[in-house]
Parts: sequence; C-alpha cells; structure tokens
Amino acid sequence: MSEARIRVGVADAKLPAPGARVVVAMSGGVDSSVAAALLVERGYEVVGISLRLAEERPGGKSSGCCSLEDFQDAARVADALGVPHYVFDMREAFARDVITPFVEEYLAGRTPSPCILCNRSIKFSALRRRAAELGADWVATGHYARRDHDGTRFRLLRGHDTGKDQSYFLFEMDQAGLAH
Repeated sequence: MSEARIRVGVADAKLPAPGARVVVAMSGGVDSSVAAALLVERGYEVVGISLRLAEERPGGKSSGCCSLEDFQDAARVADALGVPHYVFDMREAFARDVITPFVEEYLAGRTPSPCILCNRSIKFSALRRRAAELGADWVATGHYARRDHDGTRFRLLRGHDTGKDQSYFLFEMDQAGLAH
C-alpha cells in the first residue's frame, strides 16, 4: 500500500515519537483495526480499548455498535498484533447520557444523532480517562479525518478523500481531545 493511502489523517499535525504508548479505540471494524496495525507497524506501544455501551438483545444482537461479536473481533485483531485489549463497561453512562436525551429529543420532534451524543458525552472523555489510567498520552481511532495545528490551536479538518470523510462525527471534540 502506498504511503499516500495510509497517511491515516494525522500526518498533518505533530505525532508522538515512536515507542509512545497509544490507546486505540477498537470497535472490531476494519478502520480501527487498520489504525492499530499501522501504529504497531510504526513502532508505537498500542493498547486496544473497546467500550461496552448497550445490552445484547436475545440472539446475541446488540442495539447498534459494540456487540459481543465486535469485541471478539477487536480481541482477535489485538491478539494478532500482539497488543493488550480491554473492554470497559459504559452501559450505565450510555443509557443516562445518550439514550435518555435521544428519546427526549425524539419525542419533542427533533432527530439528534446518537453517535454525536455518544462521542461528546461518552467515548472521547472515557477514552482519554482510560488512556491516562494506562499511562498513555495519546488516543487513536479509525475515523477518517485530519487534524492540524496552526501554532495556537488544533483544528479538525476533513479527510483528503471527501467521499470517506468522517470529521462530522468528531466536530464537537475540544482542544484537549484534539491535542491527544
């Protein structure tokens, strides 16, 4: 694969030195698995984290992302890469901070994005907190976006390939999140 295709969006801003510990949010999908593999390949100490957000439905199906099958996929990838993988239970916070506000907004005639609510209220704060507990200053995801630093502030930018851009999921990230 050419270097241009695997830039993973953060080449535009200062990255940690190889050897640094990086927590990777592993959903079990291709994007986060590739992000973890690229970081391992480039010499980072990777720790995989998955967040359990919802109950499994009868038959092993979850209500969306982060099912048991997704965790098993993430664990298999982490094992193949030789990195540790942890699953943290965030079901109570997810119900309180995402599901309840989503239902209230929906019943009021609005259509909020549960993914944006989750990213703002759960995922990125939990990932940064868990990363700090694990001695990591950096968090990586499989989102296709770029970040830049203009000397004063970090900026979230669209991915080079606008057809694959996922910056809209990350638009509420604060400076602390973008810095790490």
